[in-house]
Amino acid sequence: MRSLLALLLLLLALPAAAQELKIAAWNIAWLTTKPAGHPDLPSGLATRTQEDFARLRAYAERLAADVVAIQEVDGPLAAARVFDATRYEFHFPAETDTQRAGFAWRRGLNVTRNPDVSALDLVPNARRSLRRGADITVRAGEGPPIRLLSIHLDGGCAQGSVRRPESRDCQNLGRQAEILRDWIAERRREGVAFAILGDFNRRVGRGDEFVAMLEEAGPLARPTEGFANPCWARDGQARSFVDHILLGGPARSWLVRDSFRVLVYAERDPALRDRLSDHCPISVRLDPR
Repeated sequence: MRSLLALLLLLLALPAAAQELKIAAWNIAWLTTKPAGHPDLPSGLATRTQEDFARLRAYAERLAADVVAIQEVDGPLAAARVFDATRYEFHFPAETDTQRAGFAWRRGLNVTRNPDVSALDLVPNARRSLRRGADITVRAGEGPPIRLLSIHLDGGCAQGSVRRPESRDCQNLGRQAEILRDWIAERRREGVAFAILGDFNRRVGRGDEFVAMLEEAGPLARPTEGFANPCWARDGQARSFVDHILLGGPARSWLVRDSFRVLVYAERDPALRDRLSDHCPISVRLDPR
């Protein structure tokens, strides 16, 4: 009896094991509570029906991620139309854009909201700006913390040079790469695990200039590397990813092998693409250690 009691006391004294953490990125394509015809929305934007929102909620349930970096969402009210607000909390940058990058995370996680990475918005006064980064720190159980940054970068430079830009979009993307490189350098100085997730608007291949600029601050793991994107593939032809998850610091070794997933929509009707999203959720599992 005494030996059993001693064993129980020993187990209680041991630190709780770190929990696996499933993180995801999902651009939900103009997810808004604004009505059709609102001046902040593009003309001709497809209006989602209640059935469409039900489909999105079902996919959020299937995704079942602990933390989701979300893009093109205009705030917590819109996010709550997809993620159950009794089970998820939300964070968005302090800006008024309809297309914002933010986070949804499972209630019960220890989350700290960090200041926005406002420098990413190179044209903050524009009618449709280039969007701030949303920055949070997450700790699962008694495991070590991880810093997460949700981004939605400038479009129009999917493959062009960012070191010798020939367009305004590539120039902007190069400037945003410098800002992200500085953010990575700061995380490296802190020695903290980190991930950058979201819509990079960039098809990243081997030796890509954009990633090379980021890796000037430190090595990164990119789980999408070597995979084709099956989301809305036409005639079986998969596309290149523009959504990515970049892992840095200790998080590079936390990646659970073969855990990268793309949640492909079951719907095949092209008319539903704009009412669901032209982006599918991507995810990985991390094992903090």
